[in-house]
Amino acid sequence: MRILVTRSGGDAERTAEKLAARGHEACLAPVTRIVPTGDPAPSNPYDTLIVTSAHAEEALASLDRTKPVFAVGERTAQAVRAAGFADVAVAEGDAVSLSRLIRETLPPGLTLLHVTARHHKEEPAASLRAAGFTILQWEAYEAKAVDNLPESAADALRTGQIAAALHYSRRSADLVVRLAEEAGLASSLLALHHLCLSADVAAPLRSAGATTFVAGDPSEEALLALLDRLP
Repeated sequence: MRILVTRSGGDAERTAEKLAARGHEACLAPVTRIVPTGDPAPSNPYDTLIVTSAHAEEALASLDRTKPVFAVGERTAQAVRAAGFADVAVAEGDAVSLSRLIRETLPPGLTLLHVTARHHKEEPAASLRAAGFTILQWEAYEAKAVDNLPESAADALRTGQIAAALHYSRRSADLVVRLAEEAGLASSLLALHHLCLSADVAAPLRSAGATTFVAGDPSEEALLALLDRLP
């Protein structure tokens, strides 16, 4: 089965390898590219770092490596360790478990620096603020939208060579719908089975009329397991 993968850079390549191991072929169509924002890190003092994506690795190089770090999942934790941090606590791969881990580990009143993307969600910052923490957010990188679908992916959609698509974020799902519409390929895209990491990721696809399947938990393993349920 040929699968559309809209992730950027190295993330897409790792997913392609996992698909190949399952006997599928990836059609890579990154709709974003990760770039630094150029925003400076906050000058305020902080007690602990929060990292919710491996894409923060480059930004972490400028921060105090003696600070403890809370990482959203193991892939992110690997990037944090690669950046030179030794004290790393790892959540279960989603913002809910990350917030819970921090609240169970740290006393309220501390200041936490969240190294995040330009387009980020409310969590875990909202629940941590409600629990009495001060959250500094540094939008250190962003997933910059591309202007067009890659021609190889557009051709594959146009000729019916793709059976399903994987979606990891709401923003990228929204972007691929827009780019397909601009390329005159909306009907071809919506005809696919769309496998989504969460209900939030699936929302723009459902609004567009696509058939969506949601992973049992927010992990790539659970997402790829949905392939076994397809007709």
